[in-house]
Amino acid sequence: MLVTDKNIVENAVNSADPTTLVAAVKTAGLVETLSGPGPFTVFAPTNEAFDALPAGTVETLLKPENKADLTKILTYHVVPGKLNAADLIAQAKANGGKAMLTTVQGEPLTAWVEGNSVYLTDAKGGKSMVTIADVNQSNGVIHVIDTVLMP
Repeated sequence: MLVTDKNIVENAVNSADPTTLVAAVKTAGLVETLSGPGPFTVFAPTNEAFDALPAGTVETLLKPENKADLTKILTYHVVPGKLNAADLIAQAKANGGKAMLTTVQGEPLTAWVEGNSVYLTDAKGGKSMVTIADVNQSNGVIHVIDTVLMP
């Protein structure tokens, strides 16, 4: 159960699904950052999203020598500020159907709406759907996504 008085990391650690994400955040040394005051918007891939990557990808990224690559990918899933689904939808509608977000990693991420769903397009053209929106935290919001985004 997620609790809004806990921060992003505290809730993720106590949640059943994002175990791969939590391990990656710890390996990348981002626990302190994502435990900070924020606010942050985190697009959190499920374990299934990580499992869908080519065989060996996660294991390779979790090796100490690949910390920089792992950090680049993880910080690409974080946007400064708290953007709930309504904010993302409003930004997209105000900008011709697409909201351009700048990630903590520095590269853009595009949010767009189709029907009642929010989607993201990453820098490589990959598409991800927000499957659970607006999981509020003390220092931001998490949106669960079905794909790992790639900068």
